[in-house]
Formats: sequence, structure tokens, C-alpha cells
Amino acid sequence: MSDATPPTSAQPYRVLARKYRPATFAEMIGQEALVRTLSNAFASGRIAHAFVLTGVRGVGKTTTARIIARALNCIGPDGTGGPTISPCGVCTHCVAIAEDRHVDVLEMDAASRTGVNDIRELLDGVRYKPVSARYKVYILDEVHMLSTAAFNALLKTLEEPPPDVKFIFATTEIRKVPVTVLSRCQRFDLKRISLTELSDYLGGIAAKEGIEAEDGALRLIARGAEGSARDALSLLDRAIALGGSARIAEAGVAEMLGLADRSQLIDLFQAAMEGRVADALDIVGKMYRGGADPTQLVQDLLELTHAVSRIKLAPEAASDLGLSEVEATRGKELAEKLQVPSLTRAWQMLLKGLAEVQQAESSLPALEMVLIRLAHVADMPTPGELVRRLQSAPVPSSAASSPPSRPAGGGGARAVAGGPAVAVAVPAAPPAAQMPTSFEAIVALFAERREALIQAQLETYAHVVKLEPGRLEMRLDPGAQPDLANRVGSLLSQWTGQRWIVSLSASAGEMTLTEKREAAEQDRFERARALPLVQAVMSVFPGAEIVDVRDLENAAPATAEELPPEEGDLEP
Repeated sequence: MSDATPPTSAQPYRVLARKYRPATFAEMIGQEALVRTLSNAFASGRIAHAFVLTGVRGVGKTTTARIIARALNCIGPDGTGGPTISPCGVCTHCVAIAEDRHVDVLEMDAASRTGVNDIRELLDGVRYKPVSARYKVYILDEVHMLSTAAFNALLKTLEEPPPDVKFIFATTEIRKVPVTVLSRCQRFDLKRISLTELSDYLGGIAAKEGIEAEDGALRLIARGAEGSARDALSLLDRAIALGGSARIAEAGVAEMLGLADRSQLIDLFQAAMEGRVADALDIVGKMYRGGADPTQLVQDLLELTHAVSRIKLAPEAASDLGLSEVEATRGKELAEKLQVPSLTRAWQMLLKGLAEVQQAESSLPALEMVLIRLAHVADMPTPGELVRRLQSAPVPSSAASSPPSRPAGGGGARAVAGGPAVAVAVPAAPPAAQMPTSFEAIVALFAERREALIQAQLETYAHVVKLEPGRLEMRLDPGAQPDLANRVGSLLSQWTGQRWIVSLSASAGEMTLTEKREAAEQDRFERARALPLVQAVMSVFPGAEIVDVRDLENAAPATAEELPPEEGDLEP
């Protein structure tokens, strides 16, 4: 039974997980289905010969097995009782089983004794009657660790055991147990203990220990235990030691678990989801200097994303999350502002970012890059919004008869060599640039928007065949990017706020801008050579070349080095 007596020099300290291990089914929490089924089985005398208990670590599998062993062998305080769901805890068998010294209750760790010889040694005693108890009980912990030969050796005895033998198996990996074994056992799945139940349970333990604990601290411990009572008690032990056996504070538990302050965490999430990169980086820097672990921060952001999604889609289920009052209030505010597609996108990016932070040599820069990506896509339209804009965008009459086209990677227009132009709507944007009326204006717009690569491609490879407002037809020389027309149409539509149809043609078209500039430069040189003065100079200085031609009306004033020497400065 549980004992809250404080430790003395003669009584060494026992950790809470052992001190408060349940001794009866009434002391177990969170396993009502198991308790109800076993209660009915004991009441009706329909007790199985083999049980398999499965669940995550710390939910009570081994504890349940020992309670079942007591229930099977309890004889009551007066020595006349039979199997009962509520063992007395004071009879000879109950005390011996509780102290792990009962000769008829054999417990084996299958993780360390996995071979067939170990099982054969264990089964050698099956054919003998119990020494003193009503049933001989075999408890095999982590039974999934047994070898295939060991399982095979167990099968026959497990199927037809003597009437006074019971088997109880415990495992965290039920899928690794052969179906042939499972089919011969009565299976019980022990569930994770809910946050509310676990928090209340920890509060009761703290009260028995004479420790004052904040509700927020108990919730953090229960959340960190992930449904495991044993883990929760171990964390409570640490928290008591941290607080000096006086008081368990929420801030101290958060520091112990490496958790960030919840208000700061929500501020960080909100800044990232609103696209405020500088604020997000400033907050995460403060949290890191305060001792927060980057990996844990990403996990906390994932939990917060999930909590906000739950609050938005199922507000009535939000109480199961174990949120504090601050988290619940601010979570509702975030749920009202954020849409489900944005939350799911944030979840996917954070989940990918978690692996990056864990693998990075320096975790803080990796975390900052995750937040930058998250903030960068915060104002991007969701796929649903894009579809609605595509459907509602007006289609110009010139492209009404064109066959539909699937948009390429960046949207905009799809180029069809030698065929009709196919337009694809892009999200309408407020007009940020005037509609260019010439090809030179189009190229200048790309230069203004710092799209240097596309600008250079248009100048070098593009031959304009036809140009009118909202429509550009051109021929590209070999060497141009395959998706150049598509990207030009997409960006022009985005910048001007109007649909642009860009197509490729097999017609010759005009010269490229580079060719035009070279031709104009050549023409200037030819005209300069035709000037009488230039011809006279060339005749006086055979082999001279024209290096540059300047327009005197628009030329900048010559520097001192470029001016001809004065008469008195001529060298002999």
C-alpha cells in the first residue's frame, strides 16, 4: 500500500514511482475498461489462463500483472477468502507478492532472457503444483523480446496449461508478438493517462508529500510525461528536489524541462505567422539566451500549432489539451485569425524544420531559418484562394477560344512554340507598374524589378514578332531558357495587375535589343568615318582606329586628361 511516511535514517528514501505504485485496482487511474473487465471476470469466475498487457511505458503493465497475481491468490485477512478483484494486502500471499518474494509468482525479464533454454527452464516448473498459493503465476515482462524458438517452445504449454497455472505477459511492442501467442491470450490495451487525470493525480501525491504545487507546474509535468504515470512521478521527484521540498513553481518546472515561457512562445508563433521576421528573430534570441533549447522550441511550436488547430475546429475538445488560462485565451485569439490551410502549412514546415534543427551542427541558426521560411510564406495565398482567383479572373476575348492549359511552375502564361497563345490567370494584384507600351519598356520594367537574368535573356535572345497591350509574341534564339515566356507572362501579370498573354512564334521578328544596339553603334562609327575631318586625320595617321564616337550635344564634359593639349604644352 502507499506509504507517505517521511524517510528517516533507518528508512531510506524511496522514489515516488515506487512509493506510490498502486497495490489495488482501485488505486489505478485511467484504466477503467481494464478494471471493469477484470472485475466482471472475477465476479463470474471466468478468469482467463493467460493475459497479455500492452501499452506505452509507465502506464501500469507490470503493476497490473502483480495486482492480478495478488487477486488470484488472496485469501483474505481471515485466510478463508477466494479470488477477488480487491486483494486485502495483509494476508500472507499479498504481502509476499508485494515484496517480490513469493515462491509461486515467478517474474522474468524477457529482454535479458530471450533464448529457448530460458523458456524451457521456466516451463520445467509448470508441471508441479503450487507450493503454497492457489495459482502459480508466470509474469513475463517485455515478452516481445523472446526469440522465435522461445515463442514456439511456449505455445503448447500456453494453449493447454495446468488448471492452477496462469500466464501474464507485458509488452510495449504488441506487433512483435506472434499472432499464435496473441490468439491464446486475453488482451488488454492500457491507454495513456489523460492530462487532466494525471495532473489531478500528481496534485494528490504532492499533497500527501506536504508539497505545495502550482497548477501550471503540474500541467507541465503531466504534459511532459506524455500519458505515463511513472514518468510523471519521476518528473515530480525532480521538481520537488528543484524547489527544495517547499514549493513547485511553474517557472521552475519549465526551466527544468527546457521549456520556453508559454507567453513568449505564443508571441513567437504569432510573429512568425504574421510575417514579422525581425520580431520573431528577436524573441527567439531572447528565449535562447534564457536557456531555451532550439529543438524543444520547435516541438513546442508544433504543439501550439496543433492546439490552435484543435481550438479552431473543435472548441469543445480544447479542454483535453490541458492548457493554462493564458494559453486557452490567446489560443482562441489565434484560432480566430488563422485559417486551417495556414495552420496545416505551418505544421508541415515545422515538422520538416524539426529534423533540420536536430541534424544541424549549430541548432540556433537552423531554428532561425525555419522561422524565416515560416514568416516568408505567412502572407502567401493558400491553394484554395489561388483556385478561387483563377476561377473568378476575367478571360480576355482574344484568348477566349484558346485551348485550356495547365499552369507551369510559376503560373502566368504558357508558351506554345508555333501555336496559339494560352493564358493562365494569376492572382490579381494592385497595379504597381504602368502598362508597358514597347518592348524596351518591358525590359526596363524587369531591370527596375531587379530581374537581371530575365532582362539579359530578353535583350539577347528575344525577337519581337507582335506587341500590343497585354499581348506579346516573340521568337527566341537557341540558348534562351525554356520557360522564359512563361516567366515573363507571369511576372508582367503580377506587376501590372492585368493579364498578359505571351506566346512563341516561328516568324523572324525584329532584331534583338542587343542586335539593335550593335547596329546603332556600327552606324555611328560609319557616319563618323564619312566625316571629311575624320577622313583627313585617318589619311595623315595611317593605321589609326576610331575607338569611340560621342554625341557632342549629349556628351559629358571632357576631363583634363581627355582635352587636347594647349599650344604651349606641346612636346617637341
